[in-house]
Amino acid sequence: MALPAGPTILIVDDEPSIRTLLRYILGRECFRVLEAEDGERALELARTERPDVMVLDVMMPRQNGFEVCRMLRQEPATAALPILLLTAKDTPIDRARAVQAGATEYFCKTCDKDLLIAAIRRYLPAARQVRS
Repeated sequence: MALPAGPTILIVDDEPSIRTLLRYILGRECFRVLEAEDGERALELARTERPDVMVLDVMMPRQNGFEVCRMLRQEPATAALPILLLTAKDTPIDRARAVQAGATEYFCKTCDKDLLIAAIRRYLPAARQVRS
């Protein structure tokens, strides 16, 4: 059985430019990057590919990030998946909604890339244990 190339990060954002930027940043860190353009595809990839960490946009058409997060938390196979919500909105109400939805952490899109990478790395050991 072949070992995976590296930890797998699922990026979910409806903006292609954001996905491209995150793919570049995370690819330089030797992560295997999967991409989804909407909540439906994110759910499918989370179930089939079992990523180590998900970076999930909040504001998307059809299913927003809060809804996707809640759905993943309800399924045994994805309930422990570290989900880092990434959004342009940074209000106390949005942060409360993120906690209620089961997000692991909440970041603004203007955050420093090093903070996001550090958070991803922080959750990798726990993600690897759950996948075993």
